[in-house]
Amino acid sequence: MASSPCSSGSNFDCGLEIKTRSVEQTLIPLVSQITTLINHKDKLKKSEKTLRAIQKVGQAVGVAVGRFVAVGEAIALENEELREEMGHACFEARRAGTAIAQLTDVCAVEQTEGISRCTVFNDKTAMVKAARMLLSSVTKVLVLADRIVIKQITSSRTRVLVTLEQLERVSTFQEFVQIFSQFGNEMVEFAHLTGDRQNDLKDEKKRARMAAARAVLEKCTMMLLTASKTCLRHPDCESARINKDAVFQRMRLALEQVIEIVTDARTSGEAKVLPISIYAGIQDFKARVEGLRDSLYCVSCEAIAVQLEALVEQTEDFTDSAYTSHERRESILQLCRITRQETQQLRATWRQDQQSLKAREVSEEMEVAILKTSQSVSELRRELHSVAVGRASEFLKLHSDHAVLQALKTAGGDGNLEVVADLARTLTEQREQLVETCRLLCHISGTEPLEITCIHAEETFHVIGPQIISAAQTFALHPNSKIAKENLDVFCEAWESQLADMAVLLKEINDVFDGRRGDKRAYLSLPRPGKHSANLKNVKATKLDAEELSTIAKLGLELRLLTSDVDSELERWEEQEHEVARLCGSMARGAYSVAFFTRGEGLLKTTLDLFHQAELLSEQGLQLCALLQSFSAQLLDEEKMLMMSETEKLAVSCQQLQGCAKTPVHGKSATFQKVDSCIQNTKGIMTVVASLLPLWHKLIRKCKSECSSVGSPPHWQDMQLSPPLKEEALNGKGSNGFGVKSLEEHMASLTFLESK
Repeated sequence: MASSPCSSGSNFDCGLEIKTRSVEQTLIPLVSQITTLINHKDKLKKSEKTLRAIQKVGQAVGVAVGRFVAVGEAIALENEELREEMGHACFEARRAGTAIAQLTDVCAVEQTEGISRCTVFNDKTAMVKAARMLLSSVTKVLVLADRIVIKQITSSRTRVLVTLEQLERVSTFQEFVQIFSQFGNEMVEFAHLTGDRQNDLKDEKKRARMAAARAVLEKCTMMLLTASKTCLRHPDCESARINKDAVFQRMRLALEQVIEIVTDARTSGEAKVLPISIYAGIQDFKARVEGLRDSLYCVSCEAIAVQLEALVEQTEDFTDSAYTSHERRESILQLCRITRQETQQLRATWRQDQQSLKAREVSEEMEVAILKTSQSVSELRRELHSVAVGRASEFLKLHSDHAVLQALKTAGGDGNLEVVADLARTLTEQREQLVETCRLLCHISGTEPLEITCIHAEETFHVIGPQIISAAQTFALHPNSKIAKENLDVFCEAWESQLADMAVLLKEINDVFDGRRGDKRAYLSLPRPGKHSANLKNVKATKLDAEELSTIAKLGLELRLLTSDVDSELERWEEQEHEVARLCGSMARGAYSVAFFTRGEGLLKTTLDLFHQAELLSEQGLQLCALLQSFSAQLLDEEKMLMMSETEKLAVSCQQLQGCAKTPVHGKSATFQKVDSCIQNTKGIMTVVASLLPLWHKLIRKCKSECSSVGSPPHWQDMQLSPPLKEEALNGKGSNGFGVKSLEEHMASLTFLESK
């Protein structure tokens, strides 16, 4: 069974696998209270304080179970298919809660002399039995309730699929506008349901797979819109049809993957098993080698030698690659030879120790052989890591200008099919290189979630490459078509976006290799030039030199510490998807990339990148101010004044950062001063946010507590305050929805195109 609260404390076994954090977190307080009751000290004389405390805990359990069961029974009434199971589980929970309340009613027993009755003191077996029954039944109620969530997701997926099929068959713009509007609403609902589920899953691999599937749906929603529009405008164009069909097929596969994860079952055969990576193989190999110290006579050294050969065979993915340099290939082969030699020496020493009857402990020669074998395989791992990361970094640097994509757009606009064909071959070669690089990164990524992310990147490049080519061919055939041009732009943006994600992936892989896990949440995508700071379009992007970086290094360190404080505070929030938590988390990630900029690292490469990031951060801060102001209206005078005071500080800091980011400068000295000011203002914003979060968290919990004392506690989403949506929210930034532009915006453009 998966690790859960049910298996802690007094070793209660509820017999059910707990797959979500929400179920686990609901059980933790109950487990804690029951453990307190069972693990009390058996003293002959019980003080009145002890008796009152035990009775209070028992009463609290009883009341909590009563409320909990009432909710379970309400769910049973609304869902006929679960009514019988849920009713039985609720009955068992109520019976166990009543038993615990009676067993802990020790004060009444003390006052009634001469009457013998079972209590937690004289019949601990009864208490343990009641506790097990309670935990088992409560867990079953929670797991049954979780089925409702799964049902909601599968029903939402079914609605999306039905509308998707309708979209695929439309033949007029008017019909498409109507159905796509419905499709957009259904996709938003599906996005929120799956986003909540993704964050709730305990299994890191499932969370990573869900994130990959949702990323496909996010990008494909926009592709589906433009590809369908292009097909409607050019119904006889074969390349447009191929382009559109590929998008629909990819969306269906992603929807199927989401359901496989949610229902924990595959619709087509057995569960997919990830191939064993070189990293995982090396870790297992080292563990076996070092395990010889403790199991000299139990572990076979022959099996270790066989495992090494399997590892060496996997390194052929590196050595057989046409993109691996001769020097790197020779280095890998040499390290494989050294590791083989050390393993052979280990086997020889192991045999000698096996034959020696006196060798009850590992000999000095055996210890040396173990150390040398482990060291040699670690050197091999280091070299493979260097090759994979070096290749990926070199590719990203070499193609940072996206020259091939720009040339494709130009050739398409010129209607030059021959040039498009030549460029298509170049893009195909790049795609093959990227696919192979992702495969190598998967080998050395270090964790299974990162392996899944590498596989997702590989599949994305493999699919998007041909889609860009078909979109470019369509544009070349219809060079005056604005829809065909827009369609090509969307697919090129998806390629560029995946390259940006690859840069983030590289950093995470390096963090794991260096022993730093860092922030597990997704990093903030860079704002694209043109969407922010229109007055900065003509500003030259420059990089800071070593002297300038050293000047702001201390400032960057302070900013990183502040960002860590904000992250630590956010970890305490029960509602990780609360609007405030999401917005502050996004701001923290933005500030984190600013801090990395001060070290000459991360996604912000130039001063222009920094200024774009600063403006986006200031806009997010002002959104946070709007939330603060709305929330302040619900507070009492003293709390309201405190919150308004902090809001004013945050607003001033955000306005200062926004003004600084938008101010045009000329010359190296002025640019550096602007950089320094932007980082100083970013630090000021994060200082206010770091002080605001604990206060806000406290007040939100207080509001919830007051609400629950009057009636049933509202869902956390009901506690959220919804500020006016801005463009960033509509594009998926800082929200749990897919990254889709305003549907109304697209509807207007479709209506306009239809009327032309």
